[in-house]
Amino acid sequence: MSGQQAEKLSLLNRFLTLWIFLAMAIGVLLGAIFPEISGFLNELSLDTVSLPIAIGLIWMMYPPLARVKYEELSRLLGAKKAFGVSLVQNWIIGPILMFIVAWIFLPDLPEYRMGLIIVGLARCIAMVLVWNQLARGDNELCAVLVALNSVFQMIMYSILAYLFITVLSSWLTGTPTWLAESMSILRLLGIPTWILNLTGAAVVNISIIDIAKGVLIYLGIPLFAGMITRYALIKRRGKEWYDGYFVKRLAPTALVGLLFTIVVMFSLQGGKIVNLPYDVLRIAMPLLIYFVIMFLVSYIMSWRLGFSYEETATISFTAASNNFELAIAVCIGVFGIASGQAFAAVIGPLIEVPVLINLVNVSFWLKKKLFKKEITPIPKKITR
Repeated sequence: MSGQQAEKLSLLNRFLTLWIFLAMAIGVLLGAIFPEISGFLNELSLDTVSLPIAIGLIWMMYPPLARVKYEELSRLLGAKKAFGVSLVQNWIIGPILMFIVAWIFLPDLPEYRMGLIIVGLARCIAMVLVWNQLARGDNELCAVLVALNSVFQMIMYSILAYLFITVLSSWLTGTPTWLAESMSILRLLGIPTWILNLTGAAVVNISIIDIAKGVLIYLGIPLFAGMITRYALIKRRGKEWYDGYFVKRLAPTALVGLLFTIVVMFSLQGGKIVNLPYDVLRIAMPLLIYFVIMFLVSYIMSWRLGFSYEETATISFTAASNNFELAIAVCIGVFGIASGQAFAAVIGPLIEVPVLINLVNVSFWLKKKLFKKEITPIPKKITR
């Protein structure tokens, strides 16, 4: 960012990359030094939902959703072009790209490969709100696209998981689909995992109800809280005070929620991350390539289609981000917390968070190159 932009940022925002790496390091060290913390955190779960992660994500998502101007969402009803582009990027380009890079870089490691494919199928409904806010995208459009992805997630996730992990993986390995479909039964019978992995394919039994539950918790709670906060406080104190004072004070707490979530997530697999550095590198390479390519393809595609900078940034970050909390929950629920699939899913945010933070800077740089400079009026200073 430019010096002028950096001056406007809070201390937390200005050194966010550093704080994120510190949060990762703290989480990994906690998991490595206290391996029992993984079991303790898993006990703090309600069905398939991890309460510590849920608290962190709700905390992280509430401030961005509280600043959305819900009274202006009606202007987006005609934004069919943006919706169509986002759906193509999220549900066609994204899953296919992750499937390709996972097979290219991990042909000999089916557990890790499946984990990455599951990550690629989980489109972002949470952290993109933070990236979009930092990149100064369109908050209202972001809220709508997040809601749109949530609906498609409930409808498409199970279908796409079967297509990519069972059908297409079976074709590439030459394994009959019926054999891949029998893996879940063989697993219950206690057949060793390494034998099951020889097929390179598996059936991922994902309940639409479980996905809907996750969406309701991770998106529904902060969404309704944000709406209630906005309408109640605007009615009490006025719109100028709300947008100019309250939102600015509330916004930094989203990043605190983000850091808390990172610490919790990395403490779950801290021991493995320390003990298997080569595996971490093998998983990290396709993820890095995926995030960068996905963002740049989406950005150039949106720019070429004539979207404004704010719309382009929002559409691009929505396409490049992934719903790692859903992917981790699916991997743990289907394959177990000690599985390679779960390990690969946890490495997802290890790469996504720093990469997406740096892509915020890339977004600003591309704005200077591709978009005409816009004069932004200086807002009035709001006092309490």
